[in-house]
Amino acid sequence: MKPDDFGGRQRNVLGGILGSCSEQPMTGFFRDGCCNTSDEDLGSHTVCVVLTADFLDFSKRRGNDLSTPRPEFAFPGLKPGDRWCLCAARWREALQAGVAPRVVLAATNEACLLIVGLDDLKRHAIDLN
Repeated sequence: MKPDDFGGRQRNVLGGILGSCSEQPMTGFFRDGCCNTSDEDLGSHTVCVVLTADFLDFSKRRGNDLSTPRPEFAFPGLKPGDRWCLCAARWREALQAGVAPRVVLAATNEACLLIVGLDDLKRHAIDLN
């Protein structure tokens, strides 16, 4: 997927312009603060989440330690409450395990819908009335 006709901006799962996920810490496959994606993003880092301790523990047990700082990669380590562009398949896996973090729909890329269902995302949304 490439940026669309929204002035080079990609769309969120609700059909609007993709919003920012986080700049503190800086997230996204391109480290641009958004869950933008492209053909190079094989992990589909497209779901903007609010991290929880349960999810961080789950991810670490699955071999992806997101909480330990890695200064050699300019990675600060993540903590509960941080927002992060998560791989869509990891979010789906966490959903199936009962530890899916909450989702920011306005900042979640529509590309994730190839992997996760909109109804599941909406059930975990923090920004849906």
